[in-house]
Amino acid sequence: AQAGQGFKVHQPQKEVSVRVGETLTLICTVTGGGPLGPVKWLKGWGSGSETIYDQKEHSSFRGTRAVNESNTDFTILIRDVRPEDTGTYYCVKFRKITASDDELHQRGDGTVVSVLGTSPFPCVEVAAAVLFFLLLIFILIFCVYHKKCRGEGQSQGAAGAPAGGCSPIPVLSCAGSPGTPSNVRDAETPRPPQQQSSEQKDIHYADLQPLREAPQRSQSPGTDRSEYASIRAAAK
Repeated sequence: AQAGQGFKVHQPQKEVSVRVGETLTLICTVTGGGPLGPVKWLKGWGSGSETIYDQKEHSSFRGTRAVNESNTDFTILIRDVRPEDTGTYYCVKFRKITASDDELHQRGDGTVVSVLGTSPFPCVEVAAAVLFFLLLIFILIFCVYHKKCRGEGQSQGAAGAPAGGCSPIPVLSCAGSPGTPSNVRDAETPRPPQQQSSEQKDIHYADLQPLREAPQRSQSPGTDRSEYASIRAAAK
């Protein structure tokens, strides 16, 4: 049978997301009966590709085998992932041509790797931080405005000038307090003459004639009795 007939590189992962500092696992398996030659992992494709794992020189690259000494499982691990590890990775089977040269035999479909920050949702965290900052500024402005309006309202209430305040809502005070607007208006507005309380004059009447002696009681000699009455009438 022809060498490599029925050989297949299987790379099941289409996309993988990993956070900075974690370990990235890239899965690759091959069927048996392939041609002589190494299996490699490459980041990118073409002239700018970077070798991540080489079966012949595996100790010289970042990727390490997850299952050592296996002829079918070429899954690798990349520890302590960095942001620059973002890219597309290919599991590739090479065929030996000469002692020093290999050529491409078959490659996997590729795995797209995304490296995230310390949080799986960095954009959401940034948006939340911005929203919190804006809310803090709004609360600060509202407090300053409210304090200013209260100060102006108190100064206007003491001066008796309600116009020109920040808030259209009048400031209410307790009944009988010095700052009550109704008390101030009542004190400053003169009452019409017809509403003023009528003056009252007292008329006194006295009858100083001696009273007759009561028959049932004795009266000391020289003691006279008199009567006194008082009438109050409204002056016109």
